[in-house]
Parts: sequence; structure tokens; C-alpha cells
Amino acid sequence: MQTSLLLMALYLSLPGGTQAFKPLISGGGSVTHRDITQRAVLRKTAEFCRALAAAQGQDFSLPIGDSLSIVKLQKACSADSSSSTLVSTILFQSAIVKMYLSNALVDMEFALSKAHHFDGETFQGGRALITAGVSEVKASVKRGRFLLARLALGCVCHTLQDFYSHSNWVEMGNRQPYSTLIRPDLQLVNLAGPSTPTCRNCMGGNCTDNILPEVLQQGLLTSGYFNLFSSNKPAGKCSHGGLFDWTSGRDPVGSINKDDVGSSHGHLHHTAADVAINATIELLEDIRGAAVDKDFLRLIGITQSAVLCFVIDTTGSMSDDITEAKRVSFSIIDSKRGAQQEPSLYILVPFNDPGGC
Repeated sequence: MQTSLLLMALYLSLPGGTQAFKPLISGGGSVTHRDITQRAVLRKTAEFCRALAAAQGQDFSLPIGDSLSIVKLQKACSADSSSSTLVSTILFQSAIVKMYLSNALVDMEFALSKAHHFDGETFQGGRALITAGVSEVKASVKRGRFLLARLALGCVCHTLQDFYSHSNWVEMGNRQPYSTLIRPDLQLVNLAGPSTPTCRNCMGGNCTDNILPEVLQQGLLTSGYFNLFSSNKPAGKCSHGGLFDWTSGRDPVGSINKDDVGSSHGHLHHTAADVAINATIELLEDIRGAAVDKDFLRLIGITQSAVLCFVIDTTGSMSDDITEAKRVSFSIIDSKRGAQQEPSLYILVPFNDPGGC
């Protein structure tokens, strides 16, 4: 598992290795999926903890913005300062890491899936993935399966964030999230038809205005086509672009992605990233609304009370003592249930001395 994650990180860090916001590592001041996910989680967590503090008549003075750090936020969100330990911070960091690694993994497991990246005007398919994923996150949280919830959340975030880089949403002047993407009860509207031209040739390598004016004026939603093996695409349609997209060399030549500052529409990269952050925050708020406060905090890895750790010697010669240690441990756990400062997590650490003495 660790080897797979290392190989994944290496692949995803290669230039041109993906067709989305760069997953983990980027240069030149570009924003990655990792940046977007972590900033959104930290901001939403800070907003949530500030609201909880206000409801309890407590102060929350930590400024909410890009300067938020995991260590400071864990400490500010803790009801009991004694719980702001290294273990609590590691748990918070670990939860966020699992989310953004799961996010990045989409570019490997579903590299050629149009729906996972909103490529080729696959808006219905992309939205279906998002809404199904959100339902999975909520169900996992309700069952207390927080690891599965984090992994599913990371996948959903990738597709949601790609919408803002791959579509013409921000080119149409939109600076707020397209909430319909996380609302299965709403219909997607103003989608460019399959035979509706959406782009023209870039002039001299400049693609800043290659989306047809009438498409922008009518508010028609489109996204670029991407193909690793063929230059074929519907007549008059935009291409995604990038090192491996063969369609971008076919009329209309050029592309519209905003994956990094060097992309064809890189002048809107930071705008797309900012909207993607707000869209991720909106997604987290939707999930929070379906969960009790304690479960939402556990999903994002925040502990507001102490973590209780049991260390038990499992050496064979300790069998009688192990039985008593188990009894005492269960007794302690039962006594803590329902208490105001009930530990947020119980950890069992077995050890033994196989060599003996």
C-alpha cells in the first residue's frame, strides 16, 4: 500500500501526467487539487468551530483564511486545551492527507473517464458521480465508517473541482459555485447541444478568446474534448488541451483548460481554483448538514476531547494479567461513555517480549 502511494505520487507529479488541476505538486505558482482540498477543509472546519464556540459562549479568535494551519486550527477547535496534543494533530493531518490522496488517485484510476473530469461536455455523467458520491459519504458517516467516508469524499472533490477548470463556467463571468452539481433535485440547464459549435481557432497560439462569443452571451455550458489516441472530436467543439490531447491540434485548434498557469486559459487558473475552493466548502457544508456535530468533526479528523490509549503487554507469560487488563480497560471505556469529556478515540497498542529473560 505504501509503495503504491509513493508510485502514485511520483506519477502524478510528472509534468503533463494528468489532465486536471495538478494533483499534488505543481510549479510556477499554480494551485493543485491538494491545495484546493486542504484549504477548503481548513476553512470549513474553522467556520464550524467558530459557530460551535459562539453557541457555547466561547471565543474563537483564529482568523479564517489561507494562513490557517493544521496545528493552530486543531488547538483552536479543542474544547479542552489539554487535548491539543501531538496525537490529535496527527489525526487531523492524517484525515486531510487521506482526502487529498484519494482525490489525486482519480487521475490514475479514471484517467480516461470523461465523467470523472467533466470532459467532452459530459455534465450529466459528472453530476451523477458527484451526487452518488455525496450519498456514499453521508451514509458512511452515519454508520461511523469515517475512513471510507474520507476516501469517497476525496473522489467527489476531484470531479467537482475539475468542473471549474475544464468547463467555461468562469469564462462566462461566474465567480460562485454551480450549486446544481451537488443538488440531485435540480436540473442542469443551458447545456451546449451536441451539434452546437463552441470554439474557434486560437490565433497565433493565443487562446484567451477562442470560446465563441455567442456561447458566452447565451450562457451555454461547454467543456473541452480530450483523447489520448485520436484527434477526432465533434465539429466546432473545444478541446481540453495539454501534452497528450490529440484533439487540440484539430480545428478548432487550441484548448480551454485552466489546470495551471501555463494552460491555454491559464490566465483564469487562479479564478477557477478560488471557485473550486468555495465549491468544496459548499460540498462540506452539505455533508455537515446531514451529520451530527460530533460525527462531522470525526470525519474531518478534529478531536475536541482527549484520545485515550491502552498499552498492553501480550507476552504469553502475561496471560493472567492480560485478562485483568482487558477487564479494567473495558470498565474504563464504559465509565467514559456519555461523559461530557468522553475521549474522541480509543487506541490499543499491544507489545510483547518474544525473547524473554
